[in-house]
Amino acid sequence: MDIEQFRRAGYQAIDRICDYYISLRNRPVIPQVEPGYLRKLLPASAPTVGEDFQLIADDYQKYILPGLTHWQHPSFFAYFPAACTFESILGELYASSTSNPGFNWSVGPVCTELEAVVMDWSAQILGLDRSFYNTTEVGGGVIQATACDAALVATVAARSRYIREHPQVPMEKLILYTTTQTHSLGKKAGLILGLKVRALPVTAEDEFALRGENLEVALKEDADAGLHPFILIATVGTTSSGGVDKLDEIGVVVKENHPSVWLHVDAAWAGVALVCPEYREVCQLAAINSYADSFCTNFHKWGLIHFDASCLWVRHRTHLTDALDVTPEYLRSKRGDDGTAIDYRNWNLNLSRRFRSLKFWFVLRSRGTEGFQKHITDCIKLNDQFAQGIRKSDQFSFVAKPFLALTVFRLAPESLSHPTTPELNALNRAFYARLAARSDIAFTQTELNGVFCVRMAIGTERTVEGDIDRALAVVGEEGRIALRKWERMQAEVGLCWVP
Repeated sequence: MDIEQFRRAGYQAIDRICDYYISLRNRPVIPQVEPGYLRKLLPASAPTVGEDFQLIADDYQKYILPGLTHWQHPSFFAYFPAACTFESILGELYASSTSNPGFNWSVGPVCTELEAVVMDWSAQILGLDRSFYNTTEVGGGVIQATACDAALVATVAARSRYIREHPQVPMEKLILYTTTQTHSLGKKAGLILGLKVRALPVTAEDEFALRGENLEVALKEDADAGLHPFILIATVGTTSSGGVDKLDEIGVVVKENHPSVWLHVDAAWAGVALVCPEYREVCQLAAINSYADSFCTNFHKWGLIHFDASCLWVRHRTHLTDALDVTPEYLRSKRGDDGTAIDYRNWNLNLSRRFRSLKFWFVLRSRGTEGFQKHITDCIKLNDQFAQGIRKSDQFSFVAKPFLALTVFRLAPESLSHPTTPELNALNRAFYARLAARSDIAFTQTELNGVFCVRMAIGTERTVEGDIDRALAVVGEEGRIALRKWERMQAEVGLCWVP
């Protein structure tokens, strides 16, 4: 491809990306394809002779776009949001054009320099303590791919620290703590590292939050059993309920009685809400700043920067480098050896690293702190609107208290006379199956301590009040249909519990 062809293809690509986002509202949220659809449309092998680029670009429109789930669609309310903005796309485009592996400062100085800067900028707008800043040269921040990677890195560092401090403890006696509401990242970290994992129970009465007294009991039980808890992965904004562990209580327990336990705070979704001072108390910022050894939040969820953009801050960077520094001769450099520059390869599991900081820089500059705050508060207002509709309905009830931009609810009509949990679970599975069959809106399911329920998470920039009104209408309609079918089925088998 010559320079003019390259230029024309580039212009067309940008135009088509813009057209895609402009047309999102008119597209189905969920693709109408079946497994294996693409293999049937494409040749069985790659071409022997290169093809015209225009044909390839056109085939993207024809074959690839129809298979996408549109996470930026105004009616995408599943999982948690996947942020994407034009500024982020353009930053990623510039970064991709350089293809710099960035494992040492010397191989691409600006890749390291900019990452250190934007991680400090991000820490500032979130209100994190200065001990987490790169400028302290004690703590610092690094961009990981996902919160799963951040948790794994924190666990590796915590294990390394604990073994150094307790060299007599055999590896098989170490134990990683999560809760029954912690994201699967905790269990996966244990699986990868061959560690015992204990999920501490949390209850609806405590709003699915881990309490300090429950942690203390578990620590004593495991100590008596000869086990050594070395890390607790606590959460601000759990996936299933939006629960926030009581970090103030947990922190006191760890700091005063078990200082060898590393406290990692996973705030993958909710952490970006710290940009708004009015939400810092409910997100336990003071406790994070006082007690956390490491803290993670994903700007690629609610933070206007598209995947991958997970931020990990640590209070002591040497815990990362002590655990992860492997430097053969071919990776040595003057600036790395004399300590005048960060080599971020020693702050994560991978050697080569993408130039992720560039999209941070584009978005942070173009939106400013006020832009982030507006996005967060707009989403929370929309969730308040949805929660108010659920609250007023005689069809639905909350399973967890609405939190920030998340509402967890279930179909529980007042017309039903004392239904059991299994009966309501069956009804709600039927209700969710109807929601999941639609292509024009997306929710996700979950289970909270045996209660099946539906999640509504708001986070795309294009969602407006009318989309929330429509979502309420959809869940109301599908709820009524599911209930009528359920009642008929129960009547037919003689098990009707409807008055």
